[in-house]
Amino acid sequence: MQIGYKLAAEGFGPKELIRQAVRAEEAGFDFVEISDHFHPWLDNQGHSPFAWTVLGAIAAETDRIGLATGVTCPTLRYHPAIVAQAAATLALVSDGRFTLGVGSGERLNEHIVGLEFPDAVRVRQAMLREALEIIRLLWSGGYQSYQGQYLQLSDARIFDLPDQPPVIAVAAGGESAAKLAAELGDGLFTTEPKPELVEHYHRAGGDGPRYAEVPVAWAPDEHTGAKAAWETSRWALAGWPVMSELPNPKNFAAASATVREEDILEQFTCGTDPERFVSAVKQYTDAGYDHPVLQNAGPDPDGFIEFYRTELADRLHALEPANSKVRA
Repeated sequence: MQIGYKLAAEGFGPKELIRQAVRAEEAGFDFVEISDHFHPWLDNQGHSPFAWTVLGAIAAETDRIGLATGVTCPTLRYHPAIVAQAAATLALVSDGRFTLGVGSGERLNEHIVGLEFPDAVRVRQAMLREALEIIRLLWSGGYQSYQGQYLQLSDARIFDLPDQPPVIAVAAGGESAAKLAAELGDGLFTTEPKPELVEHYHRAGGDGPRYAEVPVAWAPDEHTGAKAAWETSRWALAGWPVMSELPNPKNFAAASATVREEDILEQFTCGTDPERFVSAVKQYTDAGYDHPVLQNAGPDPDGFIEFYRTELADRLHALEPANSKVRA
């Protein structure tokens, strides 16, 4: 079991994110994960630094803790060749501690380069497949070219490659993406405790790590936690079909205007009761996920990290994921 800490790149500037990652390592977290976005979800979050610069600095400031993107879209805002080069370099400077989380993206971040973000999910998944094929091709060494329906590569070579390529964890919300994670990825990445995604992944031959984000809001009491989560994270209650489509933070503000504190309390574990936090993570381990990521929307990151060190670390590491050997 590996327990992660989500770096809220939309809520903090780059130096603060680096500081939190160092604190997370000291507190015993196994890895940190950072979103790779251009915009925050809401304007009042106020930040969205370049994830790769932050990760490089974290690699230099830490010794043990793993690093991951959660997740990078390697199709529009970045060409997959650039992602392949960036991931290879980060794997080298972190001594193999980096995991490349990838997904098909959101309009919020991908439309900014002036390219059309496809309306059809099947097209986004087809583009992600081509991107993964290009990344794998470049990581195999030598000069490579690729001609796909959506993406091309022309006579490209990555000169600095690690002995072992980074783990690729593919984000999935349904069966086809879970199968893609098994076919071209090394792991699975989700945001919901769905056991069927683990089953689809295993039945397609996947046997790698299964990442899942767990929404929490550590605070002195439930109300304070829910209020903080409402202010910065109410967009998450819209669900992925909405989250992937809206183009700007102001649209997310409008779409989430009717979210109530009661709605937040249904989705986020708020307050300071360690039993409730353990139970929240157990939903995910019971569903078969062995890399839960604590995504804290509370107002005090240092207090939460210390809470993890003293109240959660040992208990969460003792949890056992279910369905770890499901096969057809």
